[in-house]
This record gives sequence, C-alpha cells and structure tokens, in this order.
Amino acid sequence: MSETKNIMDYETVALDENGPAVVILDQTRLPGRTELIRLTTAQQIWEAIYLLKVRGAPAIGVAAAFGMYVLSEGIETEDYDVFLKEFQKQKEYLDSARPTAVNLSWALKRMEQVVLSNRDKSVEQLRSLLRREAIAIKEEDIRVCRAIGEYGLTLVQPGDGILTHCNAGQLATSKYGTATAPIYLGQEKGYHFRVFADETRPLLQGARLTAYELHSAGVDVTLICDNMSAMVMKNGWVNAVFVGCDRVAANGDTANKIGTSVVAAVAKRYNVPVYICAPTSTIDLETATGAEIHIEQRPAEEVTEMWYRERMAPEGVKVFNPAFDVTDHDLIAGIVTEYGIAREPYTESLREIFRKKQEAQASEL
Repeated sequence: MSETKNIMDYETVALDENGPAVVILDQTRLPGRTELIRLTTAQQIWEAIYLLKVRGAPAIGVAAAFGMYVLSEGIETEDYDVFLKEFQKQKEYLDSARPTAVNLSWALKRMEQVVLSNRDKSVEQLRSLLRREAIAIKEEDIRVCRAIGEYGLTLVQPGDGILTHCNAGQLATSKYGTATAPIYLGQEKGYHFRVFADETRPLLQGARLTAYELHSAGVDVTLICDNMSAMVMKNGWVNAVFVGCDRVAANGDTANKIGTSVVAAVAKRYNVPVYICAPTSTIDLETATGAEIHIEQRPAEEVTEMWYRERMAPEGVKVFNPAFDVTDHDLIAGIVTEYGIAREPYTESLREIFRKKQEAQASEL
C-alpha cells in the first residue's frame, strides 16, 4: 500500500460493490503500516470487530451494517422466511463480537428492521433496501460527527489545551470523529488548539491512532503516558477534556475505554471540565445506570506481552484486563450529542435530547 497518501485520506470503513465486500482500514497495523482488507464472510467480519481491526463505536456500527448487506447477498433463497431466519442468525453472531458498544447492536437492529418491515418485498428487493440502509447509516455518521464538533466547539476557546483519551477520532468513525470533531473543526477555523493525547494502555489507541491522525492533520498534539494526565492538568495546560464513549446510561454514567474514569477523577480535582462526545446512537435509555453496563474482558496477553519483544510479566501472574470502565455522571460536565449538549440532571436532559431528535426526524418526513 502506498504511503504517499495521508492517513486522513483513507476511509475507515467502505463498501466494495465488486463482490461485494466490507473494506476496512486495519487499525491493528497502524501507524507502521497502512493496509486495507476486504471482509466477505461472517467470521471475517466478526473477527475484524473482535480483534479491533475496526474499532470505535460508530465505525463498528457502520461495519456491521455493511456486513449484514454483504452477508445478505450470500443467502441463496427466494423464500422470505428462509431469508429472515438466516439473516437473523448472522445478525446474532455479529452482535456477539463486542458486548459493550451499543452502536453494534443498534446498527444490526436497524438492518433487521428493514427486513421485518418489508415482508411483501422479494429477496432481491430486500438486498437493495439493505444496501441503501447501510449507506444511510454511514452518511448519518458523518453528519452526526460534524454536528457534535460544532456543539463541542462552543465549549472551548481558541488556543485552549484539550486532553483526550483513547481514539474517538476519524479512525473510529466515518469522518471527523466524535471527541476529535471539535479539534478538527477548530483546526479549520485556525483555533490552534494544543492537544494532549493519552497513550491509552494496554492497546495504545492514543499513541498508535489518535497521535498519528492528529499529527498527520497538522494538529499541535503531544503524546503523554496515561499516568501523566494529573501533571499536565496541574500545570494548567488543559482547559477541557473531550472523550468519546461506547454506551451512555439513562443517568449519564458512561462506559468508555479503560482509564477514562481516572482522567475524569483527576480532572475533577483540578477543575477541568470533562465532556463526553456521544452520538444519540450510543445513548441507551433502557440502561438505568452504569452499574448495568456489561464490561468486556480482554485477553491477558494484551497486558503481559502484546507490545514487548519479550514477555514483561511473570508467567502465571493473574491479569485483570477490562476493555472499558464507567465514568460516574457526577464527574461529567456535559454530554455532547448531535442535537445539543445534555447536562445534569441527565435523566431529564437526555430525554430532552431524544425529544429534539424525534422532532427533527418528523420534520424530515
């Protein structure tokens, strides 16, 4: 793959009509190698999601939507009931890849609803409708991320210092990112933000992905280890924290990459506001609090040996490796969505966000 293109010129997730196939930018290879891979089977799509070749809640949702369309092309039947049964089987399989990110199940349910709502259509027509819905999900993601960026930009000033954790950037979405959307829009306006990117142990998404894409885009970015956030905040270098999330509970508790709650606690100590950038597709009003969010457990090898030439922990030592933690709502200054900024009490403001969403959708009909 040619390295003359900037990483920002690549699509994170795309649909190859020839085949067809889901085409993803393999994020496990970055930043050393830029590689696009084609996914055509349910197992390949499942493994790409589970192994973090495609990651970030919005990008996972888009990949799952494209994946269901691609898999529908391989269901060889003209009988609706047979098609539906096989479609739902594949849907449940993909849904098991990552349990915490709500966008995965959200996108899969949207694709399933296309089939359930069109029983009178032929299988060929269903495939066409599924393709259209998957493309719509990606296009919506781009619009949503830009809107989040515009709302987020109202929370900061030119020249501000911004800290972010993990990667909620363009590599985690179709464009702009969620937590990085205000940064990219500010870049367009000449705001000259100073960004601090946590490396984000143990998978180093901040070092490998966020620092890489922001640096490639010409943003003033400084990479720090996870345990350095207190120092940069105490020094007065950080005016706001922007992070993404994988699920928001009805009370405003948010599940995001492990370490986010630590950043939020430190930020509270130094009076730095923490903003969660969350598309409404990640808000789960059926989950009352963060205590009800299922936290994915990852393999021990990610901690003990993944990035080392030799194993860096004693054989047989116990390892606790949760992929996410829950940030309590009282540590969060605001949740930035595509329909505005929710603030305490979140049980009320998040419902108001959904009311605005329903009104907007009704006006489009």
